[in-house]
Amino acid sequence: MSDAIVSDGIDPMTYALPAPMAAAVEASLADWQTHDKAHRLWRGDPSLWSGHDEGQWLGWLGIADGELADVPRFARIAEITSSGAFSDVVLLGMGGSSLGPEVMRETFGKVPGFPELHVLDSTDPAQVKAIEERVDLARTLFIVSSKSGSTLEPNIFEHYFFDRVAQTVGAKEAGRHFVAITDPRSHMEDVAEDEGFRRVYFGRPSIGGRYSALSDFGLMPAAAMGVDIPQFLDRTEVMINACKPTVPVDENPGVVLGNVLGVAAKSFGRDKVTILASPAIASLGAWLEQLIAESTGKEGKGLIPIDREPVERLDVYGGDRLFVYLRLESDPDQAHDEFATALERAGQPVVRVLLDDRYDLGQELFRWEIATAVAGSILGIHPFNQPDVEASKTATRKLTAAYEESGALPAETPFFSAGGVSLFTDRANQAALTGALAGPPTLATYLAAHLNRLRPGDYFALLAYIEMSDAHASTLTEIRARVLTAKHVATCLEFGPRFLHSTGQAYKGGPNTGVFIQITCDDAADLQVPGQRYTFGVVKAAQARGDFDVLAQRGRRVLRVHLGGDLDAGLRTLQTAMFQALAAAAPAGDVTTSS
Repeated sequence: MSDAIVSDGIDPMTYALPAPMAAAVEASLADWQTHDKAHRLWRGDPSLWSGHDEGQWLGWLGIADGELADVPRFARIAEITSSGAFSDVVLLGMGGSSLGPEVMRETFGKVPGFPELHVLDSTDPAQVKAIEERVDLARTLFIVSSKSGSTLEPNIFEHYFFDRVAQTVGAKEAGRHFVAITDPRSHMEDVAEDEGFRRVYFGRPSIGGRYSALSDFGLMPAAAMGVDIPQFLDRTEVMINACKPTVPVDENPGVVLGNVLGVAAKSFGRDKVTILASPAIASLGAWLEQLIAESTGKEGKGLIPIDREPVERLDVYGGDRLFVYLRLESDPDQAHDEFATALERAGQPVVRVLLDDRYDLGQELFRWEIATAVAGSILGIHPFNQPDVEASKTATRKLTAAYEESGALPAETPFFSAGGVSLFTDRANQAALTGALAGPPTLATYLAAHLNRLRPGDYFALLAYIEMSDAHASTLTEIRARVLTAKHVATCLEFGPRFLHSTGQAYKGGPNTGVFIQITCDDAADLQVPGQRYTFGVVKAAQARGDFDVLAQRGRRVLRVHLGGDLDAGLRTLQTAMFQALAAAAPAGDVTTSS
C-alpha cells in the first residue's frame, strides 16, 4: 500500500508499506490526532515519552527563528574566512559537534572564494597527522566545537593544534587562529578566554548535541565555508511550519515519518533502518546514524541505522528492514531508483524522501529530528539522553588515568595469535567461541564460530579503530558485503572512536541483536598530547578497550581482532580469513519479507 505526504514548499515524501503495516501506521496516526500528541510534543510534555526531563531538551524546535533573528553574525565569520587570510578551516569536534558540519562539507563541497572545511573527529594519530599535513597552519582557522566543553577529544585536539600553531606563528598570535563553539560557562569558554581565541559562539543548553545541527554548532562552520545561511534557514523554516502541531498529523511530514519508523520497529520487528541516498547527499546517512541510534537505542529497544551498505540481490534482505531512500532531484541516481522500485515490488517497506536541491538539506535535518522524537514516544523511551555513551566515557577515563599513573595501559593477553593477528574477548565470549569451533583453532575457524552466532533478525557490525581512509573503508566494505550475502543479515561499518558518540549507544543499550568484531592495531607513528603523559594512540587504545569492556558487560557477542603493527598486511589477513570463514556459511535464518 502506498501513500504520500505533500506540503506547500516541500517535495513529497511517499511510503509503500505492506498492508498490515500501513493499517497499523494509519491507526497510530489516528491515535496521535485523537490524543493531541503533536501539541504535547511541541509543549514539551514529558509524559509523551518516559515522564522524566524530556521537556528540557526541546530547544531545537524553535531554533530557526532564533538563528534568523541574528543572521549578521554568520555574515561576520564569512567575511573573516573569505578575506584571504585563511586557506582552510578545521573543525575539531566529536559526535553532534562534528557530524552536522561534516554533512555540510560533503554536500556543498568547496565554495568558490571561501576556504575548504576539514573535520577532525578521530583520535587515530594517522588521522590527526593527515589533517595537519593537509593544511597550512599559518593560514588555517580552527573551530573547537564542544557543547559541554569537557569532552575528551575536542580538548586534546585543541591542545595539539594550539601548540602547533603557536610554534608556527608565535604564542601571541596563535589565539587569532581559533574560535570556539560551546555552551555558556563551559570549560571551553575558559580555555578560549585564557588563550585569546578570536571569538566564542554559544550554543543553547536546551539542545542536545545530536539535535544541534541547525544551531551554531552546525551553522557557524557552514557559514565559514561559504554556505548561504539565510537561504538555508529560510528553506528550513518551511519544514518547521509544516511540522507544527496546527497541521493535521496525517499531513505532518515529521510526525508521519516518525510513526512509520516507530510502528515498523515496535509492531513488526523492522528495526533496521536501511538508508539509501543519492551520492551528493550520502553523508547525511552518518548524521542520521547518530540521531536515530543514540536517541532510540536504549532499554533494550531501538532502531539500528544501516548506512552505506552495498546493494545486493533482493533475496538477502530479511523481514527486519525498513528502507529509506533519500533522493536528490538534481543528482539523479538510476541504480538506487531501480533498487528502491525492486524492493517495493518484493514487498519490502520503502519510504522515499525527495530533496529538490542541496539547500533542502536543512528541511531534512528538522524532519528527522521531529520523526526521531515521535518514534521515541512510540517506543516508550527517552530520546534525548545517552546513558551508555557515558558508560563508555567512564571506562575510557579510568584507563587513561591508569596510564597517567603508571605509564602503561593494563596488560592483556590474547587467547589466540597467528600471523601477526591476535584475538581478544571476555571469558563468556571465549567459552562460546571455543565450544563452537569446527576444526583446529585458526583465525578463520574462530571467525566462523563468531559469525555462526548470527540469528534471524540480528545485525553484524565492524567497529574499526583505525585510520578512516578510502582504502580501509573499501576493504572493510568488501567484508560486510560478503557477510550480507552469506548470512542474510544487516551489516554496519563504523570507525572508532567517532561512532562512540553515535551508534555506540544503540550497540550497547539497544536490542541485543548485534554480533560485533572490533578491529584495533598498533600505530605505526604516534603523536604526543601536549601537557599530558599519554599520546593520541594511547587515548584511542583506551577508547577501544573501554568500548569493548562495556559491550561485554552488556552481554554483547563481541570479538576483538588486533592487527599488530602492519595495518595493511593485517587487514589483508583479516579479509582472507573472513572470506574463508564465510565460504561455507549458511544464512542466519529466514529472509522472508512478509509482515
